[in-house]
Amino acid sequence: MRQNVKATRMELQKRKKNHRMAVRGHKLLKEKRDGLMQRFMQIIRTIRKLRNETEDKLRTAISVYLAGSAYINPIFLKESLAYSDYSVKVNVSKHNVMGVKIPRFELIREGKPYSYGMTETTGDLDLSLKLLDEVLPVLVELTHVEKSLQLLAEEIESTRRRVNALEYVLIPELEETIRYITMRLSELERSNLSMLMKVKEIVAKEK
Repeated sequence: MRQNVKATRMELQKRKKNHRMAVRGHKLLKEKRDGLMQRFMQIIRTIRKLRNETEDKLRTAISVYLAGSAYINPIFLKESLAYSDYSVKVNVSKHNVMGVKIPRFELIREGKPYSYGMTETTGDLDLSLKLLDEVLPVLVELTHVEKSLQLLAEEIESTRRRVNALEYVLIPELEETIRYITMRLSELERSNLSMLMKVKEIVAKEK
């Protein structure tokens, strides 16, 4: 469908300029979409690796914890874990990935995973808490890449819609409009030329 415009040379130049800009924008957006897709696939591979690592570490830590806590008085176990001086904080910042603001998480740990006495506990309990402490950075990294994947997916979809709008709507409209204006101007030129020739014939006859 062509745009509703007057068939003038000024409009023709304007539509040609818009067409050049649309074609250039379409090319840039396609390159951005392809770059985002490449990054998207890289993140998917990273997520698979991190998930496997996280599941393995958590499975091991839970198994060791269950084995270690089975020989500890439940009341003492609860008290030992409740009075830990261990604390965890996460600082959030943002970085730019191809125009997409991705959150970045920094893990800050203070104290020790366990600060209870050793006489009433087992080595397995210590090991399980140590393993859980080791899995924290992996969990934070997994959160980062999964959020990155979500935001990139949204940007890919937005970019895809813009590419399609240019490719299937705006550019064809401009091309049809340019053809229409060019045809109308040609018709007007032929009509004017024909009129001039008739005027010349009339003037020649009168002489």
